[in-house]
Amino acid sequence: MSISPGTRDRLTASIAQLIRTGRHVSTRAATQLYGELPSFGWTLLLPLEQDGDQRCSALAARAGVDVSVASRQLAVLERSGYVERRPDPRDGRATLLRLTPQGAEALAATRAVRADWALAALSGWSEHDARRLTDLLDRLRADIEVAVPAPRTARPEPQGVRR
Repeated sequence: MSISPGTRDRLTASIAQLIRTGRHVSTRAATQLYGELPSFGWTLLLPLEQDGDQRCSALAARAGVDVSVASRQLAVLERSGYVERRPDPRDGRATLLRLTPQGAEALAATRAVRADWALAALSGWSEHDARRLTDLLDRLRADIEVAVPAPRTARPEPQGVRR
């Protein structure tokens, strides 16, 4: 089953506009939404809340950023008291990052603001329509992840190996 080019174009334009609107709203309301939590904090703290202590590399992969970027952002979060480091019990050379109680409070405050906004935006929607949209968005996100694979990094060939 395929969709028409017109429907495809309208859908992709609507998605792009929704993303732009989300960015504009987040920028305008960053202080209210994140308070003292940097805007990137949500992306790095949420996996710690959901899955527990993790290495910087794992958080970088979840956030879709380079390890060096995640490391700098996590240093800011650590200085702010939202995360703390501890030795990895399986590898003493590595450290794990842990969500602090202050980090959990920042996530809860951000979640509450987002919930208020969602309730206001969806006040005229029925439960059925809101659930249907959620199901369709989840399906679209999953299908996009399959259709557009993550870029592969080029691996240098070991020296002395010729093909």
